Amino acid sequence: MQFVNDIESLEALYGSPGVAATRKVARRMTPLYRKWIMASRLCVLSTVGPDGTDGSPRGDDGPVVAELDPGTLAMPDWRGNNRLDSLRNIVLDGHVSLMFVVPGSNNVVRVNGHARLTTDAALKARFEKKGRQPATVIVIEISEIYTQCARAFMRAETWVRDDSADLPSVGDILAEMTDGEEGGAPYDQAWGSRAAQTMW
Repeated sequence: MQFVNDIESLEALYGSPGVAATRKVARRMTPLYRKWIMASRLCVLSTVGPDGTDGSPRGDDGPVVAELDPGTLAMPDWRGNNRLDSLRNIVLDGHVSLMFVVPGSNNVVRVNGHARLTTDAALKARFEKKGRQPATVIVIEISEIYTQCARAFMRAETWVRDDSADLPSVGDILAEMTDGEEGGAPYDQAWGSRAAQTMW
């Protein structure tokens, strides 16, 4: 198998980007990018650290991030599985990318930047829900914002298909990975009530 090992060879395969691909990039929030990002309840947070990379879905019941100023976003870190993969990477490196999606739209908006974690009491209180606050808030300094065209979501028919019928459950996967010591049907049956109690 032949691999591409230098940028010159890579660029020769694809050619130059069009004007729209480069001129759509903003360095801070604009009115229309703000409208798009504030409509998104779900994004994928990508981080990098000394042990590799991590991609983590982040969701909320309203905008998944808050704007602190036109160059800064804040994302509450709501309760998860406590692996802390993304958070460890942010502490050690800080480079992040976010991909915002909105159901029904085949376009996405992407943000690249640098993140830090804070336990600032006032900022944590800003995100309080049902008497609970996030343990930390991810503060993201924006380097660039840009749209991603709809081709990938169109090819995948993202919003018109449902291919989930035969997927294994998380309990199934956990049972496979632990030789049946954990997971299985009991794990799946308990998940719904457990998730509802610890959503925030």
